[in-house]
Amino acid sequence: MSRLAQAFRSLARKGLLAMAVAAFGLAAPALAHTRSETHTDWQINGNHIETTVAIPELEIKRLGPPGAIISNAEVAKYFSGKVTASAEGKPCANPGGSKALASTSQFRRVAFVFDCPSAKDIKLGFTAFFELVPSHTDFAQIQIAGGEFVEQLFVDDSRVVDLSAGGQNPLKSASFFKYIEMGIMHIFTGVDHQAFLVGLVLISRRLKDLLFVVTGFTIGHSCTLALAVTGVLRPHAEYIDALVALTIAMVGAENIAVATGKPGIVAAGMGGLLVLMAIGHVLGLGGLPTLLTLGAGIFAANYLMISGHLQNAARVRLVVTLVFGLIHGFGFAAGLLEMQLPKERLAELLVGFNLGVEIGQVSLVLTVIALTALLMKLKLSLPRPLVVDVCSAALVGIGLFWFLGRSYA
Repeated sequence: MSRLAQAFRSLARKGLLAMAVAAFGLAAPALAHTRSETHTDWQINGNHIETTVAIPELEIKRLGPPGAIISNAEVAKYFSGKVTASAEGKPCANPGGSKALASTSQFRRVAFVFDCPSAKDIKLGFTAFFELVPSHTDFAQIQIAGGEFVEQLFVDDSRVVDLSAGGQNPLKSASFFKYIEMGIMHIFTGVDHQAFLVGLVLISRRLKDLLFVVTGFTIGHSCTLALAVTGVLRPHAEYIDALVALTIAMVGAENIAVATGKPGIVAAGMGGLLVLMAIGHVLGLGGLPTLLTLGAGIFAANYLMISGHLQNAARVRLVVTLVFGLIHGFGFAAGLLEMQLPKERLAELLVGFNLGVEIGQVSLVLTVIALTALLMKLKLSLPRPLVVDVCSAALVGIGLFWFLGRSYA
């Protein structure tokens, strides 16, 4: 058993570059786990359907090269044929095509009018943005004459809503294994969560240290996932997205503080940035709320100072990664809260989703161990100090990039 532990520690020390390359390669699109979304409003009156699509400016930027100005006419042209309706298997006429409406500085709007051959067996379709962002989600609100109201999601593998089926929430009939799959995919499609796991492995010099940080993280995200989904706590999703990015920068900064032996400078830099952002918010420059940013700055500076001066910070990290887990738990919950969660199956959904998250995390770590073993066998492994320094600097850079982008988006 001791040999196994020794081998694991050796793997964890030497070959982490493969994980970093994989994680940051996936991060190239820059938006990482930031959600891609649109909103549609469907008004159905017999065989007549009126549809309005609201598109955030963030999504509009995807329709052209960086820096390009996309006109309303170009937006309408892109949506042509991507919003559809049919009745009894026959397409509904859309004589006016896609029409751009007056918009605000945050959203563009496109309208459609459909005349269907019948009011029976109506199906609605949405295919926009999936070719650009496979994880894109459209939140559809469907108002049917007579007072019936339905909320649905259009996603890449479910681009059609069949109203003849009553618009039933697919989560109500989903199997327990579907909930597990959702949790696994949340890890595999969330580059920011993957990057954070890289940081956890980097700060763990021994097997015992890794167990401490993973335990703290698991306890934290399990608690807040349950609290958020059951409605006990409902934080602002945009704040959580930014704080998730900050945790990535924090674990990278801790490695740098320990490696350089100058935690004071690193703590002052991280804390000072957050304090400046808090002051900027007071002066009307936008960003996260003042107290939230100021509190994060104080926490970051104190933690980096404490961990940088401790000979063995593993037990402290158990507490800190629990805090980080609390933040990520709200991030995990955000995707679930955007769906109509079946109340009668909440417990089953929570257990399945959380189990899927754990399977995703363990799979990621085991994959890294396997890749590390291969690198060592081929004598291609790099010294741990070099890997830690390079990866930690990359974590700080990409974490701050996401944090600032999400704070001021």
